[in-house]
Amino acid sequence: MSGHSKWANIKNKKEKTDAQKGKIFTKIGREIAIAVKEGGGGDPVNNSKLRDVIAKAKAANMPNDNISRSIKKAMGDANAANYEEITYEGYGPGNIAVIVDVLTDNRNRIAAEMRHIFDKSGGNMGNSGSVSWMFDKKGQIVIERTALMDEDEVMMQALDAGAEDFVSNDDAFEVYTAPNDFSAVRETLEGYGYTFLTAEVNMIPQNTTEITDAETIEKIERFLERLDDNDDVQEVYHNGSWEENE
Repeated sequence: MSGHSKWANIKNKKEKTDAQKGKIFTKIGREIAIAVKEGGGGDPVNNSKLRDVIAKAKAANMPNDNISRSIKKAMGDANAANYEEITYEGYGPGNIAVIVDVLTDNRNRIAAEMRHIFDKSGGNMGNSGSVSWMFDKKGQIVIERTALMDEDEVMMQALDAGAEDFVSNDDAFEVYTAPNDFSAVRETLEGYGYTFLTAEVNMIPQNTTEITDAETIEKIERFLERLDDNDDVQEVYHNGSWEENE
């Protein structure tokens, strides 16, 4: 059991993106399109990849109507197959390690845009594998905690379902799984009726880089905002840790 909580970073990211739900839903819609094309159609019963993306969409409070429309659109959109999944790695301000996952229909354009964002922000884009060794790929399910929940019961349910790690916080329970076990664990916990605050496979940093300088923190936050604002960027992972300004 790692005992090291990443929920604070998830919460801060969630709070910042709540005002940009439209953009978030668009990005998830693109993931749904890929899942429909690569996972075997628009029926989540027969498409585990689509089931996982739907769980992520629901955790992001994406309405069911939006999810259904995205699936129908993907089934009739041959261009969805043209999206390419690419991962960029490097160092951002404060020497934090950064991994950026993109879905793009133009490899040359996004490569130039990523390099520009890294350079403009005082970072350095590296080669494949340059920082990913500092992260572990894990399924991450964050369950909203209520007063009626028994921590030991939730933990045993998660571990019995195949989870590798369980972390208890004041407002949530974090469940970590091997990537291949994520779907089964998520579906089991979903069957118990739990509400997920997030449910997806993430890159979890093995260790964090503590940032205390206010100017550096500001540079990092601007850098992360530039990445998030790029339409092709799906996920951004980093190992930076700092106190959020209230």
